[in-house]
Amino acid sequence: MNQLRQHLAERISLDGPLSIARFMAEALGHPQWGYYISRDPLGRAGDFITAPEVSQMFGELIGLWCADRWRALGAPDPFNLVELGPGRGTLMADALRAAAALPGFTAAARIQLVETSPVLRAAQKQALANSEVNWHDRIADLPPGPAIAIANEFFDALPIRQFQRKEDGWHERMVALREDELCLQLSPGIVPSAPLPDGVQAAPFDAIFEVSPARTAAMSELCQHLAKYDGAALVIDYGHERSAVGDTLQAMRAHEYVDPLAQPGQADLTAHVDFQALGDAAAAAGVIAHGPMTQGGFLQRLGIATRADILRQWATAAQSDAIDAALHRLTDRDEMGQLFKVMAISAADPAPPPGFEEI
Repeated sequence: MNQLRQHLAERISLDGPLSIARFMAEALGHPQWGYYISRDPLGRAGDFITAPEVSQMFGELIGLWCADRWRALGAPDPFNLVELGPGRGTLMADALRAAAALPGFTAAARIQLVETSPVLRAAQKQALANSEVNWHDRIADLPPGPAIAIANEFFDALPIRQFQRKEDGWHERMVALREDELCLQLSPGIVPSAPLPDGVQAAPFDAIFEVSPARTAAMSELCQHLAKYDGAALVIDYGHERSAVGDTLQAMRAHEYVDPLAQPGQADLTAHVDFQALGDAAAAAGVIAHGPMTQGGFLQRLGIATRADILRQWATAAQSDAIDAALHRLTDRDEMGQLFKVMAISAADPAPPPGFEEI
């Protein structure tokens, strides 16, 4: 029996339909049955694989980017090296190993991980056993001081709301019950135009538009922290550069797409990130957003092909094939290279950071 599904069905029966945002929040973060609370979702034995799990090259290049930003800040000692949603700790471990090439970086870094999953915290503790790590439940809990932050596939899992245009206006899509099954239905009330950007107001009938107050709030908190204490951030996620209509809510289980409503708490729920909305939140906080640009273009500019060549020099034939496969997956437009975007944030320095020159 899916206990979370039963819990949600009872709640809907008593209180009425739930917003998709509330459904996602419960499915992913319920304190007892939430997806991220109860399991390690990563890897071949899990439900999906993120870029750091594809190859060490990803985390290494991110680490060198962080080291460059630290030096550009004047090499503050100490500073906070932050990761939002750090998975198993693989990215941070690879980043620290690479960034250690810059003298003083490792000694100055105070590692701050924003993570709510006890299962993943345990994995992070193991991956970073040689480092002193501080964990936080929220961005708001980060300690004061200059910070360099990484957010890889963090924003896509934050809850969204969906609206659909009908002849009488926009209606919110809600999670309801029909014959004891969870389903989507439209709220009868017309939604005021405030949540929707001007370019979406005239979308075709039946078009769906997604907004995420949770993402805006998280981006605002991060950027306000950087504005107050100085620093930089790198946001990497799949999504679109400009706000656009479309239903992107999806669920993954055992590396296959499944019905997002079928098994709450037992499948990963995500939606494409609206990078224009993130950029707007950054601007409102008084910091500078660079990009977005494609992940493939960003990694190529950072020198991933050269790093792959170096790794091949000591690789067996099988290892060399794996390096080639990882390079293809991370950068090819038909894999992660085009769908995934990268945005950088600078608190004060208007100069483009590495990877963002002349875009």
